[in-house]
Amino acid sequence: MPEQSSPLDLAEGDPFGPHNLPYGVFSTPDHPDVRRVGVRIGNHVLDAGAAAHALGSPYAGLLAQPSLTPLLAAGRTAWSDVRRALTAWLTVPAHRADIEPLLHPVDAVTLHLPYEVADYVDFYASEHHATNVGRIFRPDGDALTPNWKHLPIGYHGRSGTVVVSGTDVVRPSGQRKAPTDPAPVFGPSVKLDIEAEVGFVVGVPSAHGTPVPLADFREHVFGLSLLNDWSARDLQAWEYVPLGPFLGKSFATSVSAWVTPLEALDAARTAPPARDFPLLPYLDDAEDEEPGGFDIRITVEINGQVVAEPPFASMYWTAAQQLAHMTVNGASLRTGDLYGSGTVSGPETHQRGSLLELTWNGRDALELAEGKRTFLEDGDTVTLTAWAPGPHGTRVGLGDVTGRIVTAP
Repeated sequence: MPEQSSPLDLAEGDPFGPHNLPYGVFSTPDHPDVRRVGVRIGNHVLDAGAAAHALGSPYAGLLAQPSLTPLLAAGRTAWSDVRRALTAWLTVPAHRADIEPLLHPVDAVTLHLPYEVADYVDFYASEHHATNVGRIFRPDGDALTPNWKHLPIGYHGRSGTVVVSGTDVVRPSGQRKAPTDPAPVFGPSVKLDIEAEVGFVVGVPSAHGTPVPLADFREHVFGLSLLNDWSARDLQAWEYVPLGPFLGKSFATSVSAWVTPLEALDAARTAPPARDFPLLPYLDDAEDEEPGGFDIRITVEINGQVVAEPPFASMYWTAAQQLAHMTVNGASLRTGDLYGSGTVSGPETHQRGSLLELTWNGRDALELAEGKRTFLEDGDTVTLTAWAPGPHGTRVGLGDVTGRIVTAP
C-alpha cells in the first residue's frame, strides 16, 4: 500500500505555504459551537490553540481562544514570536507527529468572523475610482474635489453589519429618487453594487487624544483582509448630500475569513503613485524607511465570471496615511478596528472595482453568461480573490470574500 502524503507536503508555489500563514476562526462539524483560532496551511487549517498546548508553547493563552482579539491586542513582538513558532511547528519534521492530527481540511470546517469588529471606517483612496465617480456625477465640473489630494477622504460605517465571507446579503430598501422623478419613493434598491477593497485590522489600541504617526503603522495594524463594501447607489445618491453616505452603505460589508499578517507581505511593499501636491507633515511619507503601498492583485467575479482585475498598487493614499489621518484629531484606536481602503480601481476599464464604474452608472451593460448586468440582481454571487508577491518568487494568497444577493423582505 503506497505511503500517504502528509497535508504538510504542499505543492510547489502553494499560495498558502509557510511564507503566508493567515489567521482565521473555525469550528468543526462535531463541535459546531466551539470556535477555535486557526492558521491556514495549504488546503488545511491548523488548530493553533491545540498545537500550542500539545507543544507546551507559552502562546497557548493567546491561541486557545474563540477569537483573534486577544492575539490582536498582544502587540507586534508577540505577533512576530507567534508567527515564528507557527512556522517552526509546520516546517520542522520533528513536530509532524504532534501537528498532523490537528489539521482539518478547509472545506470541512465552518469559518467565522475572526475578531470582534470594534469600529469600521471606509476610505476613498483610489484616484482612478474618485475620478471616474466625479466624471459620472459631475460631468461638467472638476472630477476631483479640491481637498482630495490633500487628505484621505473617509466616513464611519456600521461595525455591526460587517459579516464574514459566505454570508448572504439581503437587498436593502430605502428612499430613492431619480433625477426625473417628482418625489422620492421607498423600496428595494435597484442599483445594488460592490466595492472591491482591502481592509486593515487594528491590533494595538491608542490613547484617546494621542495621534498615531505614520512611523507607528506597524505597531498598531496587525494585518489585512479582502473586503467588499456593498453599496446601494440609488439610495446613496438621494441621501448623501450634505452629510455623506448612510443607509446606502451601512447594510452590509463582507470580509474574508482570513487575516493575513503584515509580516507575510513584506515582499509586496511598493511605492505609492507620485504626489502632485506637497503633503502636510503628518501625511508626508517621503522619508519613510519602507514604501507604504502594497502590490496586491484583486480579481472580481460575478457568478463565476471575471469582470474586473483591480490593482491595489495604484492606490493614491496608503494605509499608514489613512491611519495617521484617522487619529490626527485625537480619535483613539481600539483592538478590532477595521478600516477599508476604499474602492480599488486602476487606469484601465477592466481594472475598475465597482459596477458603477464598469457600467458607467448603468449606461454600458456587462455581458454575463446569464445575460446583461448593469447592477446586481437577486441570486447573483460576487467573489473577490487576491494574491500578492511573496518571498523568493512565491505568491501570498489572500483568500476570498463572497456573498450572494437575496431578495428584500
